[in-house]
Amino acid sequence: MIGFISDLLSDGLGFSTGVLDTRKIDSNIMLLRQQEWFKKIYENNQYYSLLIGNRELRAYLQSNFRVKKIIRNEKSQAKFLLLLNKELKT
Repeated sequence: MIGFISDLLSDGLGFSTGVLDTRKIDSNIMLLRQQEWFKKIYENNQYYSLLIGNRELRAYLQSNFRVKKIIRNEKSQAKFLLLLNKELKT
């Protein structure tokens, strides 16, 4: 329940404690890896490096609410891909 409230605050209000929960992020990546479209991303070395080492991207994936939305919604998937590509260019 606390995690849900934390997700709502960070997603809806942009509030973040700045601390990354590695187990939560890795668990969310495991959920995404069950999706065919994400498997291709995860197997790409450049994207894999971002998923493992990019703080902004990992903070994005820390939200259970956001990850579930990415899984269910093609627009959210497209937004996530844009974020990946933006981070790849920097």
